[in-house]
Parts: sequence; C-alpha cells; structure tokens
Amino acid sequence: MQALGIHHVSINVANAAAAIDFYTNVLGLTPRTDRPDFPFAGAWLNLGDQQVHLLEIDTPTQMGQHFAMWVADLDAAVAEIRAHGVKVSEPEQVGPGRQAFLRDPSGNLIELNEPGS
Repeated sequence: MQALGIHHVSINVANAAAAIDFYTNVLGLTPRTDRPDFPFAGAWLNLGDQQVHLLEIDTPTQMGQHFAMWVADLDAAVAEIRAHGVKVSEPEQVGPGRQAFLRDPSGNLIELNEPGS
C-alpha cells in the first residue's frame, strides 16, 4: 500500500449549525457541496487541499484526540480567533515549530501549528 496523505478528518459535533458557523467564520474553512444525503446533520468543509467532515452525532469522551491545522502566522491566527471571543492557549515552542490549542463549540480539541524552519 502507498498512502498518499490525509483525505479528511471527521469530527463529531453536538450542534451542526453552531459547528459550521465556528469552522467557517472563526477558522476560515469553506463549505463543500458534495456531502451525501445522510440521515444526520453535518457538513463537508475544505481545509486547504484536505477536508473536515462535521457529523452531528454523539461526541466521544475526550481521549487525547485532536486535529491540527497548519497556519502561516500563529500569533495572527490566535489574535483573530480571540477577536471572535474564543479562548485560545498562548503559543508555545514545540521542537522547531510553535503551537496553540482551542476547542470548538462541542468541546473538540484543535491544534494550531506553525511549522518552524
């Protein structure tokens, strides 16, 4: 098998409308129109060349799971997200890069990752 990369990340959310608003208006993802007609609410969103799938189904208990978004300027991203009233951790150096964390409206953990040089 030759893995080619990540196609999508699925995130269980308690309220699809609130999650769509957060992921599009706060984090800047864009909606897709190719989501199948599932029997539960949700959305497919673009995150660069990858996708994030929001599924309005029971959210699992926290077990250290999260997904990370690459950002070009972590300080600017943190400031912009805080301007939306969302709590974000202070950026921290980790290896050659830096990271900060926040939670979506359903409590899912999101990492903002600024690669180092």
